[in-house]
Amino acid sequence: MAETRSTCPYCGVGCGVVIAHEAGAITGVRGDPDHPANFGRLCTKGSTLHLTATPVLLQTARLHRPMARTQRGAPLAPIGWDTALDRVADRLAATITDHGPDAVGFYLSGQLLTEDYHVFNKLAKGLIGSNNVDTNSRLCMSSAVSGYKSSLGADAPPACYDDLALARTVFITGSNMAWAHPVLFRRLEDARAARPDMKLVVVDPRRTETAAVADLHLAIQPGTDVMLHHAMLHIMLAEGLHDAAWIAAHTNGFEALRERVRDLTPARAARICGVPETDIVQAARWFAGQSTDGGRFPTLSLYCQGLNQSSSGTDKNTTLINLHLTTGQIGQPGAGPLSLTGQPNAMGGREVGGLATLLSGHRDLGNPEHRAEVARLWGVTDVPARPGKAAVQMFEAAADGEIRALWIACTNPAQSLPDQAMVRRALERCEFVVLQEAYRHTATTPYADLVLPASSWGEKDGSVTNSERRISRVRPAIDAPGLARHDWLIARDVAQRLEARLPSRRTPESAGRSMFDFRTPESVWLEHREMTRGRDLDITGLDWAALDRAPAQWPCPQGQTTGTARLYTDGRFVTGDGRARFSAPAPRGPAESCDDDFPLALTSGRLRDQWHGMSRTGTLGRLLAHTPEPALQMHRRDLERRGLTGGDLVRVRTRRGELVLPVQASDELAEAQVHLAMHWGSEVLGGAGSAGVNTLTQPICCPSSGQPELKHSAAQVEAVDLPWRAVAAAWLPESDWVSTREALQALMARQTYASCVPFGREPQGRVGLLLRVAADQPLSADWLSQLQALLKLDAGTVLRYADRHAGQDRAMHLDKAGRLDAFLLSGDTRAASWMLDLLQQDGDAAALGRSLLAASPTSPSPLPARSPQICACLDVSLQRIQDTLGALPEHSADPADRLARLQGELKCGTQCGSCLPKLRTLVQDSLTAKVVVQVAVASAARTSSPRSISPMA
Repeated sequence: MAETRSTCPYCGVGCGVVIAHEAGAITGVRGDPDHPANFGRLCTKGSTLHLTATPVLLQTARLHRPMARTQRGAPLAPIGWDTALDRVADRLAATITDHGPDAVGFYLSGQLLTEDYHVFNKLAKGLIGSNNVDTNSRLCMSSAVSGYKSSLGADAPPACYDDLALARTVFITGSNMAWAHPVLFRRLEDARAARPDMKLVVVDPRRTETAAVADLHLAIQPGTDVMLHHAMLHIMLAEGLHDAAWIAAHTNGFEALRERVRDLTPARAARICGVPETDIVQAARWFAGQSTDGGRFPTLSLYCQGLNQSSSGTDKNTTLINLHLTTGQIGQPGAGPLSLTGQPNAMGGREVGGLATLLSGHRDLGNPEHRAEVARLWGVTDVPARPGKAAVQMFEAAADGEIRALWIACTNPAQSLPDQAMVRRALERCEFVVLQEAYRHTATTPYADLVLPASSWGEKDGSVTNSERRISRVRPAIDAPGLARHDWLIARDVAQRLEARLPSRRTPESAGRSMFDFRTPESVWLEHREMTRGRDLDITGLDWAALDRAPAQWPCPQGQTTGTARLYTDGRFVTGDGRARFSAPAPRGPAESCDDDFPLALTSGRLRDQWHGMSRTGTLGRLLAHTPEPALQMHRRDLERRGLTGGDLVRVRTRRGELVLPVQASDELAEAQVHLAMHWGSEVLGGAGSAGVNTLTQPICCPSSGQPELKHSAAQVEAVDLPWRAVAAAWLPESDWVSTREALQALMARQTYASCVPFGREPQGRVGLLLRVAADQPLSADWLSQLQALLKLDAGTVLRYADRHAGQDRAMHLDKAGRLDAFLLSGDTRAASWMLDLLQQDGDAAALGRSLLAASPTSPSPLPARSPQICACLDVSLQRIQDTLGALPEHSADPADRLARLQGELKCGTQCGSCLPKLRTLVQDSLTAKVVVQVAVASAARTSSPRSISPMA
């Protein structure tokens, strides 16, 4: 067995991993103890990476060869690589010749490597002469980019991960860090344990697991962040908590900001934000960090999509940065605004200019000198001055017929972009759609004219940059499956063909040689390195061998032996005069206001164990155990007002579309708010016309950043009566479940509501599939027959009951040992809960006999009902944790001691640690429950003790 060091492909923390592999197969993964981002830790997603790359999944879930359609609507058929590459080059050349270079669009991904990004960017902006190259990083980080550039002069997070251990106050806003960046949250937990005086402030409309452990939770109304920031600054000025000398020496624009916040008092903000005035004051004082001796404790802010995904995303970013500038909380150990990157290489993509409004090396497209520099370095006559289409604009242009060819790489716009009705109209109308993808089952695949198979994690070779500007190597452990190729190599080969098909844009000095003479990822990276020379992100002091030895932070200019941990330590910024710039925007609400027609605020967010569109994580049943099925979360009182209970189906509607979903009571939400996880696309959430969660979200963008307001929509929710329902579940061989799920999607589309999710723990060599269906018409015999055939309910030992007149159809498949391994309930589905428990716990079904077919809502099995999973690594349930805590001795009242005893007994939270925030909450709940019981017992004792009775009694 061999081991290869690489980097995790999920969030922007950038964790190092060690991949175990043998005989061309990945056999395991562990955290790299020497990587400075994670020091060996991994979250649930990272620790299961090897299970997403098993030989079976590489064979069944991945694309192996180029595929093309003869015409729209025809099935994809295999073609050779040369034919595929020629076809791309021919179609792009024809489109450019007939309609101009801006008739072509490139839509890329923050999961591409820096080298992939560089080749695509050069292909679009240098060879073709169009800035129509954008990325799904536009959906997550462009407001952070715009905020940094506006305030500090460059897209450069100034702080680093080590600052977590040095901060006195940590201000988390717009991020459920415990779920979205769990390994970094472990570092925060360590810092709080070592520094009991540290204050944690969390700003979030929901009481997430991050908010639940905060010293102060500001549960603001969605979209009121700018008002909150301004009110905090108002307090800092009123109480003299600002650093006037630092402001005068290092900033511009303070007087306009002072005037802006003059009337934005905490009392006014409290009414608009929906939080107590005293909490706003406390947050401002902790943020300012002023000590009794006149010094200043450091404050670190951490933020993500709650600030970025907004029509005022840039304003939210700049007004947060204002707080740091006002107090001089920047460039110092433990202080600064640190945006948490959503994707593993959103930072690297920005470095090479992989957005429609940027150029390589953090150059500005609108700056003629910068365009001339890039043109000279690439050896082309010019880089066009006209900005390209940002992500949403690009698809709107395709829907309008302006963009006629789209090349999509490593992303799934038919799931992830807002306003899916528009996106799918764009994909249908666009004359030529190329999809460069690793997985065969994404929602975008049916719209592609040509599909190019790409390598993925464990196979790729190159580099990525994480949230703290740290560049890490990505190394291959195995070869890509089938004929799949690296993304940069595919782009290079098309570019070389286009050079022969398009008029040359080369300068006389560079004519006669290819712009794309790249042989290795290192050769691409070296060209990128040269384009950073003299820039704020200068990495000319690094070489490929240095990156192989250890990850490094930029900048690291020539002559410097190590990277730079913190920026702006001298108080000079990347602006014309070296001064930071205050921004003074007026507070604005969300793009959509709630009203009588749409009275609820719909927000979106991540799940703990899922990633983006679930093309990788959705192949593992164990990663769906924590949140097993799609559901709309709603406050209990809002449910009661509508006569709803948990599990009821509702129709949630926005101004763009509607979905039918189960509803779930949530204690995390305020009234008049609903919440839906971002991951549920049409691959999982079916039904007639369903395009997943982003059927509902809005495309209105921040005017400065172009980032859409995915986080908030005005919505309405109403009960929906769909009496004809079915629930089916089955254990399937690992080799069959991907194809079975694809076949089920065709059946799901014929019903009003359907969901299909995997379950189970993979080492048994099988994966479970759970299907739920609701419809306004009886399920046809043909439909049920097809379903039973797919789930192997039409052969072997099958118990059956059918009464088509009453609309009842039940089938139970038992294996040779008498265990239930598949079932279908159609009509009366009330037994689904206990039957699913029986299936998953491998209970003795044969002993139950005909009671299986009776489908009683009460379980005849002695097996206990399955409790919700808390620990994904070891499959530890809530009930086991509560039982163990309840059995601890009376003297164990210290939370740390109780947690240690719990972990010693069940081992939960001892591996990846993603469940630790929840475990700490459960420990505290158990102590609270114990106190309540003790008080009740004491009260009962006082009531029953002898006492004198007055004559009046």
